[in-house]
Amino acid sequence: MADGREAQFKVVVNHEEQYSVWAADRPNPAGWTDEGTTGSKQDCVQHIEQVWTDLRPRSLRDRMAAAVDA
Repeated sequence: MADGREAQFKVVVNHEEQYSVWAADRPNPAGWTDEGTTGSKQDCVQHIEQVWTDLRPRSLRDRMAAAVDA
């Protein structure tokens, strides 16, 4: 940042349980909500790497689980 402070970011998540990093001072994109993690971009990316271990969208995971149960 121009004033010497590090830019702040947040982790956002959508209805498909997909994660992204977003600038903390900007409104969330449509369909995305705050996940609760804020910090440097690197901190947010590291958090996502820890919690988002299955990159398939939720709807696909649900369909695959239903097919196994059928």
